[in-house]
Amino acid sequence: MSSEDPFDINADRLREECGVFGVFGHPEAAALTALGLHALQHRGQEASGIVSYDGGRFHAERRLGLVGDHFSDARVIARLPGRAAIGHNRYSTTGETILRNVQPLFAELDAGGLAVAHNGNLTNALMLRRELVRAGAICQSTSDTEVILHLVAQSRRPRIMDRFVNALREIEGAYALVALTAKKMIGARDPLGIRPLILGELDGCYILTSETCALDIIGAKYVRDIENGEVVVISDKGIQSLKPFPPQRMRPCIFEFVYFARPDSVVQGKSVYDVRKKMGVELARESMPEADVIVPIPDSGVPAAIGFSQESGIPFELGIIRNHYVGRTFIQPTQGVRELGVRMKHSANRSQIEGKRIVLVDDSLVRGTTSLKIVKMMRDAGATEVHFRLACPPIRFSDYYGIDTPEREKLLAAKHSVEEMCEFIGADSLAFLSVDGLYRAMGYDGRDEVRPQYTDHCFTGDYPTPLTDLTEATPRQLSLIAEAS
Repeated sequence: MSSEDPFDINADRLREECGVFGVFGHPEAAALTALGLHALQHRGQEASGIVSYDGGRFHAERRLGLVGDHFSDARVIARLPGRAAIGHNRYSTTGETILRNVQPLFAELDAGGLAVAHNGNLTNALMLRRELVRAGAICQSTSDTEVILHLVAQSRRPRIMDRFVNALREIEGAYALVALTAKKMIGARDPLGIRPLILGELDGCYILTSETCALDIIGAKYVRDIENGEVVVISDKGIQSLKPFPPQRMRPCIFEFVYFARPDSVVQGKSVYDVRKKMGVELARESMPEADVIVPIPDSGVPAAIGFSQESGIPFELGIIRNHYVGRTFIQPTQGVRELGVRMKHSANRSQIEGKRIVLVDDSLVRGTTSLKIVKMMRDAGATEVHFRLACPPIRFSDYYGIDTPEREKLLAAKHSVEEMCEFIGADSLAFLSVDGLYRAMGYDGRDEVRPQYTDHCFTGDYPTPLTDLTEATPRQLSLIAEAS
């Protein structure tokens, strides 16, 4: 199914476009990278790739599909020898996922081989690509990550590290980069720290990854977050930290806490699970209806629903059961069958629903199409009232930093009032967590902190960087350049 299918359950979710992982100096680098990518599978489920270096040659394996479909095969791992490897999980934002876009991307430069994996999105990639092509560059993908490779290639600096930093100075937007050369692994985070990047350690070897959960799966130790605007260079001599940009106030993406990060991860020193529970607490304080049972929409709504239940005193029950074995390739031959798609993934637990006033709790509302179907499912299961609560503010603005949001006109909250949205999904009441409530859940009370602490433009419209390409691009051009990360 395409992402535009109106009955695609996944189309009504925000998507993080990718996760990155790298390890330097370990004899089982590729196997560890595969495990790390498996822990980051939630960040990208359409393609994955690994590039390794064995001291003489680079080796690459890139595949469409899940990590476990390919990289659990010992024969594949055997084709990735060496003590250094980087990997990438990917979502495509628009159009088809094609193999030439699967990362890490690799190029042979006059300074040596360079592989790059990128989480994020560049907001001036279209402009840069146009300039590069005019100067003679030949682009093999529609990925903005390829722009970085070309910028490194065209730099006149003698050392590859200097070239890499020069390339970073040309790009705008959000990025967490992990790169591999013959002698180094490089990590870089954009000047605002919008996209996450973590430093870990295992058996004296350094690791770079998008989330701490990827360290946990291999038994590695968390060292620290890579700072905003920082470039780290890892080699046999150890680790070096560079700060090539003027200091700026950090503004990481708030959606890591709302939805993207795994609940067992720690982001910016905060437990994602704890923050999501607090979002539910704040939501209950702001908009608690009279009800008999709190029902989470699994799995992303569970922590907030627990917090809502604890604050309200209303019992928490699993009124919706999720089928974890539904894939996107399920054959749906007729529209009638396709309209039942939501029941393939979620089914009502009638014993906990029938005859009760329920509060559905979810993390976010995008188009509203899945919410509509779930509300109807609850009524069909005998609920007497269905109240809908969202543990984040209304999403009114599109993202250009690495989140797959629909065009603004397809965001339900962009064009409709809360009352209109409530009527659309068929609920008895609808309420969202306020922006202030979200920040309270994050631990900011407003007295000694000034908003925004985070990149929260999807709620506020406050974009923290220039959106250069938006002023120049046609929709088709934006579609191609956005397909990258």
